[in-house]
Amino acid sequence: MQKVAIIVSHGQPSDPEPAEAELAELAAAVAGLLPGWQLRSATLAAPGALAKAVKGAPGLCYPMFMAGGWFTGVHLPRRLTAAGGAGWRILPPFGLDQAVQDLAVRMVAEAGGGEVLVAAHGSFRSAAPAAVARALALRLLAAGATRCEAYFIDQTPQIATALGFGAGALCLPFFAARGGHVVDDLPKALAEAGFGGRVLTPLGCEARVPGLIAAAVLAAQALIAS
Repeated sequence: MQKVAIIVSHGQPSDPEPAEAELAELAAAVAGLLPGWQLRSATLAAPGALAKAVKGAPGLCYPMFMAGGWFTGVHLPRRLTAAGGAGWRILPPFGLDQAVQDLAVRMVAEAGGGEVLVAAHGSFRSAAPAAVARALALRLLAAGATRCEAYFIDQTPQIATALGFGAGALCLPFFAARGGHVVDDLPKALAEAGFGGRVLTPLGCEARVPGLIAAAVLAAQALIAS
C-alpha cells in the first residue's frame, strides 16, 4: 500500500490561492525525495482543501507551522476530524524540528553572522510562537552572533521598534512561507525601524527545507513501524 503524507499550513484567508500553489510546490519537492510516497498539501484557509487532501486511507500530517500550542494541539486535530481525517497522525510542527533550527543557524553563519534580527509572527493570544523565536535568538547568540533579538508582527516588541541594527545586520524571517506578512508587513516594519541590513530567505522557503521535511516524515514512519 502506498504511504501518504499531507503538508498543512495556515494559508491566507484573504487570498488563499497563492498560498495553496506555494504549498503544492513544496509538497512536490518533498515527493521527489520520497519514492513510494504520495505527498499532498492543503492550507486551512482554502475552503474544502483539507477535506479533499485527506480522502482515502489515513497517513501522516506534517504541520508547516512555526510553533506548537493551540493550533497544532487543538485546532488542527479538530479540523482534520471535521474534514474526515480523524485517523491521520500529526507530526511535530516545522518550526520545532531540531533540524530546522539547525538550518537557521547555518543560514546565519553562511551569511556572515554578526547582528541578527529574528523576525517572527508572534501572537497576542499564545506565548508559544514567541517562545520558539526567542529560543532561536538565544541559540544564535550562543553560536556567535554579536547581537540577536526576536521581534514580531503580531505582538511586542514589534519589528518596527527594532532600532540600532547596523548596515551589516541580518534579518532572518522566521516564517513558514512567503505570504503577506513576509511580502508586505515585514518590509514596511523594517523600513519603519530604519533597518538597512540584509534580509535572508524566509526559513520555510530555504532550498534545503524539502529534504528536512522528507527526513521528518521517514523518521515518523519508522517510529510507527517499530
